[in-house]
Formats: sequence, C-alpha cells, structure tokens
Amino acid sequence: MLNKINKFALLAVLILFFTINTRAQEKKIPPSLKASISQSLGVDTEIKFEFSRPGVKGRTIWGDLVPYGLTPGNKYSDNKPFPWRAGANKNSTLETNKAILVEGKKLPAGKYGIHMIPNEKEFIVIFSKTDSLWGSYQYNEADDALRITVAAKAVSHEEWLTFGFADLAGTSATAYLHWEKLMIPFKIETIE
Repeated sequence: MLNKINKFALLAVLILFFTINTRAQEKKIPPSLKASISQSLGVDTEIKFEFSRPGVKGRTIWGDLVPYGLTPGNKYSDNKPFPWRAGANKNSTLETNKAILVEGKKLPAGKYGIHMIPNEKEFIVIFSKTDSLWGSYQYNEADDALRITVAAKAVSHEEWLTFGFADLAGTSATAYLHWEKLMIPFKIETIE
C-alpha cells in the first residue's frame, strides 16, 4: 500500500513539474511586434527596413511619448540625452546591398541603426554604423554614417508604426516612417 502511495505521489510531482515547466517556457507576445519591408530599386539595389511596431493606443505620441529634441537622460544613458530609436525595442534598421543617396547624400552599402531627433516641423534622421542597440540608450554620435534633416508631414492616422516606400520611380523612392498623424519622408536614389 505504501509503495502505491509513493508511486502516486511521484506521478503527481512529475505532472506538476511538467505543467509548471511548460508554462514557464510559453513565450509572452511583445506589445510591439517585429516587422520588415524591402524594396528593389534600379537593376539590383535592395533596401530593407526592420523595426518593431508600437501602437498609438490612445496616447499622444509626438511631443509627449516621443519628446521633441533629445530624450532626457535616464539610468541607461549615464544622464546623457539621446535620440529616439525610431520604433520600439531594438532600434530600427535600414540595410542596403549597394551605396545609395539619401536626400542627395551618399550612404555606403551596409546595415544601419536608425535614430531620430524629432521636432515639431522637422526631424533629424540618423543612420548609425551601430545597428544592434536596444533602443538608443547607448547611441554614440561618433558612429554616425549619415544625418539628414527632413520636414515632417501631417497625414491620416496610422495606429501601428510602420516604415514603407512611396513615389516609386524605378531608381528612386520616398522612404518613410508613419505613425499617429505624422510621416517622416526621405528620398532614396540608386547610384548607377
């Protein structure tokens, strides 16, 4: 009888262990899902954005959740102000297999972290040689490959942050970030 009780106790413990272990291994879905979009330009130039997509969720985005100017320092940045990561989670990236022109300025082939310094009417868009930061907390201006300044454009509401391409013209396009009621467009052209 005692041996039978021990077997049941062992079986109960094993079932409990596997139930707890299975639940611990379930992955929590992040609130900002990963996304990517790519576009071919010219003969063989490939451009790809990778980003996470936060939602507006009734919040005021520009000037509030994403402050204008540099973000005030916090515990991650040694109290140094830093730009916005242009998305959520890991900073957004742009990858190109060939050198391109961005707003008329050359950006060599490679993968770049995208950071932005928002202002009410225009944004500074930064392409950093460091493409794997979690956010912009450790951003270093010395790693900038290119900085451009572009006018922000008022547009219809977009709940989920997105990057995309518009005005396709064979060897050029307008790349953009669109979130809430703002679009940050910048012209991309092939170098052929």
